Amino acid sequence: MKIKFILLILGATVFLTGFHEVASTDKSKIEKGMVKVTILYPNGDGKTFDMDYYANKHMPMVASLLGDSLKLLEIDKGVAGRTPDEPIPYLAIGYLYFDQLSDYRDSFGPNAEKIVSDIPNYTNTQPVIQISEVVQ
Repeated sequence: MKIKFILLILGATVFLTGFHEVASTDKSKIEKGMVKVTILYPNGDGKTFDMDYYANKHMPMVASLLGDSLKLLEIDKGVAGRTPDEPIPYLAIGYLYFDQLSDYRDSFGPNAEKIVSDIPNYTNTQPVIQISEVVQ
């Protein structure tokens, strides 16, 4: 029983600390009221994800297309589920930060086709997008 508890704590620690790849390390740019676009790539049977392509080709292309309206970009790579026996819920998560929603819409809209058409180059999963306001 003691070993299971230690494994559970270890699994939770790995999940909470995880692998966190940051394209820009200046977190001071994140401020209350900013808009955060979260792109979640769900895990599942037969789902694949090429992190190298995503981190080194796709996201730099996205950053280039979005230009100065993009304030910060981050990438998380899933490494563990809630417990050691559970699979990761997401293969990867991308984050894009903007000063305001209109900055995202104005920069993404004209580039949407190019950005979306690149998705099959790194994954066969359908991303889930959430747009949020940074509260803290």
